[in-house]
Amino acid sequence: MIELIVVVALIGIITAISMPVFLSFWQASTLKAGAEELAAIVNNGRLLAIKENQNVCVSSDGTTVKYVVGGCAGTVWTGPGTDSGGLIRLANTVTVSSSTNVIFNYLGAATTVGTFTVRNPSDGKTLSVVVAATGRVTIQ
Repeated sequence: MIELIVVVALIGIITAISMPVFLSFWQASTLKAGAEELAAIVNNGRLLAIKENQNVCVSSDGTTVKYVVGGCAGTVWTGPGTDSGGLIRLANTVTVSSSTNVIFNYLGAATTVGTFTVRNPSDGKTLSVVVAATGRVTIQ
């Protein structure tokens, strides 16, 4: 019986010690997954511009992203991955902010470059999704 109590106590101590590490890993993974999801969404906007052979504006309002075909004043694109209003909802409870909308031309290059900042609301840490003039999307 004493051996069982010692084993349970050791398991409790190991769990208590490892919990902060696990929570830190969880928060970092949530942020990384959100940034990767946004990078994929922005890349899909680039591919849409090439497919539709016209400018596509990728804009975000915090928790959703939308594609606007024909530039930022054009029509909102609806299709696979969007709801009926053309909005793509981000998972993982991350928020996105951007100083400008990114516009891709029919060749896939970004005529308006920009940086999207992905923020994890639970710990406030951020990652940046950067769109270069060539249309390349990277996470920094």
